[in-house]
Amino acid sequence: MKRMTLFLSFCLGIFATGAMAALKPGDAAPDFSLEAAQGGKPFKFSLAEALKKGPVVVYFYPKSFTSVCTQEAHEFAESIEDFAAAGASVIGVSSDNIVTQQEFSSKECRDKFPVGADPDFSVIKAYDAAFTLPIAGPAYAHRISYVISPAGKILSAYADSGAEKHISTALAAVRKWREAHKP
Repeated sequence: MKRMTLFLSFCLGIFATGAMAALKPGDAAPDFSLEAAQGGKPFKFSLAEALKKGPVVVYFYPKSFTSVCTQEAHEFAESIEDFAAAGASVIGVSSDNIVTQQEFSSKECRDKFPVGADPDFSVIKAYDAAFTLPIAGPAYAHRISYVISPAGKILSAYADSGAEKHISTALAAVRKWREAHKP
């Protein structure tokens, strides 16, 4: 019985721990390209190309069409004009496939911003956002938001399993960057 209690405590501890963003402000952001969708249409997203236009918010989320991930997508969609006004773009990334992301981009992102498909976890791992099971390997992405400057540096990193502060934290970082880089 004691072993069972210890085992269950260990398992619950794994799931109770929040993600910690390993990339910190000032770190170089790993460059990436991946299949993405916006408004239901697939395309190849390139971080390097997006950064030529201004800061990019890259937010990782566990799974499309789940309650908190859907809420977060709605909140980013509602705030997309604020990000654009500050010169930034947004992309969400999960391990879902491109077919799922095509539907999610249209229904839940409301055609406002792209979502990337990373079924092999290459981008998720590069940003240290993978939730990994001890034996099975990567299971899904932790909820982590990064704001990346046009120079390719991390401006802000925020990790929390709840969606509530991801948008406000990212928007504050973008606005702070914009204020410091006024022409």
